[in-house]
Amino acid sequence: MTAPVAAAPTERGWGKLIFALLAFVLLPSIPQFRAVLPVEHTLALLLPALAACCVVGWWAGGRLTLALAFVALAVYAVLVPTDVPSLFDNLQRGWSLLVAGAFGLVCLFGVRRPLFVRALVGAAIALLLAVVMSALGPVTGSEVHTAIQTELVRRNAETMTTLNTFISQHPDDWESLVKKVPRLDSLPLETEQQLGTLATAGTGLYPSLLLLESLVALAIAWGMYHRLGRARLGPPLAPLREFRFNDQLVWGLIVGLTIVFLPTLSAFDLFGRNLLVFFGALYAVRGLAVLTWFLAPGVLGVAALIGFVMLWAPFLNVVAVLGFLSLALAAFGLGLGDTWADWRNRARPTS
Repeated sequence: MTAPVAAAPTERGWGKLIFALLAFVLLPSIPQFRAVLPVEHTLALLLPALAACCVVGWWAGGRLTLALAFVALAVYAVLVPTDVPSLFDNLQRGWSLLVAGAFGLVCLFGVRRPLFVRALVGAAIALLLAVVMSALGPVTGSEVHTAIQTELVRRNAETMTTLNTFISQHPDDWESLVKKVPRLDSLPLETEQQLGTLATAGTGLYPSLLLLESLVALAIAWGMYHRLGRARLGPPLAPLREFRFNDQLVWGLIVGLTIVFLPTLSAFDLFGRNLLVFFGALYAVRGLAVLTWFLAPGVLGVAALIGFVMLWAPFLNVVAVLGFLSLALAAFGLGLGDTWADWRNRARPTS
């Protein structure tokens, strides 16, 4: 056994963590997110990651009962049968186990690394193993692409069936709504076109979106474990306002931009776009950290909560989506600029 990680009091404060957990679980059920996000049932990602944390915690001197309980939950989440088994379900289960296992090994042998580095290394190892298995195993890359495309199309068809069924079962109510808001008459067709566009983008950007979802799952699992377990796995998770990473990761963006905009590299266009999405999202989070540093405590959280609630409203969800997109673009600019400007060391908040 490795040298045990020093025990530490459990971390306190469930409010922000519960909000993040609810967003992680509920957002993929919104049709627009469902059409583009790789993993719809995100507990299948979260529970194996939490089980890995608990197993490493037990190895470091934590409670065996906690490890056994979450391993059982992870097994149930991964192995629970679906109504219509598909290749996509098997791929999703395999990925959740790969990323949880890789993260557990990184935590076991890299006790001094911060969470972000561990999660990034664990996800990279899982991705490398997945590529090798795809190259050597019975499932080819084209079959994986087809399975992903089929799954996203299935989700969209399910969404449209639900919408059209509601309209057909409540014709009087629907007609009344259309009279009040004539634009609603084209809602089914516009929704179908929008979901189709999102599914096409989601199919091409599947690797980067899957990695981002996995990083979020690992971060939430880490936070939950350190509120439940008694053996610390590494340094405490810093607040969002202190989030930063090695500035050399900017090369991921540079390589992505080079591939996308150079016609001679058009054969690698999809790879370049995935690099842009993945590293762009990381820099957007870094930009949010900069915003949190300068804004009054809780302002960004309250704004996010209001936007999250608006996503469930029939007419306000468009405003919420536009607001989140604008915030993401502004955050990306701030985060990328932080690589050279280091905003948080230039000026300190006065209060």
